[in-house]
Amino acid sequence: MKKLIMLLVAMLLMGGMHMALAGEGGKGSAALPKKQEKATFAGGCFWCMEPPFEKLEGVDAVISGYTGGRTENPKYEEVSSGRTGHAEAIEVHYDPSRITYAELLDVFWRNIDPTTRDRQFVDTGSQYRTAVFYHSE
Repeated sequence: MKKLIMLLVAMLLMGGMHMALAGEGGKGSAALPKKQEKATFAGGCFWCMEPPFEKLEGVDAVISGYTGGRTENPKYEEVSSGRTGHAEAIEVHYDPSRITYAELLDVFWRNIDPTTRDRQFVDTGSQYRTAVFYHSE
């Protein structure tokens, strides 16, 4: 099951699959999809990047996976070896009426060291490089 989840996350981050989240309408209103945006951040170990975003008001999901790279549907062991060209990343699903992209970027910058190449804290290798990706204007 864990391998299937990681595969789905990898496909999401590589753009091979899209996921829409829907909210619930209030009482007496038609159920309309909640406006969702997503942001993808590579900032070292994805397990270290999850908690700062998960606790934010307006963030509905934080999904770990990989982005970039040469190997299709890599396994964790392959990515962590540094040979696939992937970067560990998180995809943040958020409600822009509750939190802004700028606020997400502020959290990202506070959790990385942009002055070191291919390294975040104790994690070293190209798979731990930093990058910011956007999905809309």
